[in-house]
Amino acid sequence: MDLRPTRLPLMATLILALSLAACAKKQEEAAMPAIPPTELAAIDTPPPAYPAEAECDSEGGTTVLRVTIDKDGVPAQVAQAQSSGHAALDKAALEAVRTWTFRAATRNGQPVTHTITVPVTFPPVLEKPTRCFAQGG
Repeated sequence: MDLRPTRLPLMATLILALSLAACAKKQEEAAMPAIPPTELAAIDTPPPAYPAEAECDSEGGTTVLRVTIDKDGVPAQVAQAQSSGHAALDKAALEAVRTWTFRAATRNGQPVTHTITVPVTFPPVLEKPTRCFAQGG
């Protein structure tokens, strides 16, 4: 007895069922809402302390830092991309930014590492504090 003629309709039915199931799955995936990405947001970014020696010398400038924020929202790497021209200002900028906190960016609902460029500006002091004029003893 040859079963081939009865196999053909069975195979066609099976192929049709699998095709419809695959189509339904694609429609379900398309109907599922996508999780929109969120951007990195600053939470606590206090300005750096102005170094006393730079303040007394009326030094000012902008230090540019390259900061990698990890998935926990803290700076994982902080590197100087451009100097202010004053070592004390650059050091103060690096130290301050290392303490900053952020809300991490997300992709597909998951936090991701993000790298940003941060300019830290120290405006020149126009009026020196009185301690700058104190006599050494």
